[in-house]
Amino acid sequence: MSETIEQKCLAKGVKLTDQRRIIAQVMSESSDHPDVDELYNRVSKIDPKISIATVYRTVKLFEESGILTKHEFKGGKARYEELNEGHHDHLIDVKTGEIIEFVDEEIEKLQKKVAEKYGYTLVDHKLELYGVKKKSNET
Repeated sequence: MSETIEQKCLAKGVKLTDQRRIIAQVMSESSDHPDVDELYNRVSKIDPKISIATVYRTVKLFEESGILTKHEFKGGKARYEELNEGHHDHLIDVKTGEIIEFVDEEIEKLQKKVAEKYGYTLVDHKLELYGVKKKSNET
């Protein structure tokens, strides 16, 4: 079982107020990559006293503490996800904004091969694919 954001905060010495705890809980339960507005809408249903400024400050704190990671996908607001040890890439639907996480071993091997071809050892990478969903009869 993986650590929750709340547990990561405690392990890193990040002080958790009640409002930060709610934000951490909502982010831990998110299966998508919410932007700050989406996150604010979710946490304000639990505690209407949480301001959008508090959400912004908390997300920034969590990011600076290495708990959340920020994605700035094309044409949209910054989105956040829990920083995990496992690597994955993203496929973004440009019409709906849906984000699909995936790992493809062939792509991983190809990236290493390309780096080696140019005399490099690959130390990190980020892959974002952008597309539109095919209609059922286009498959």
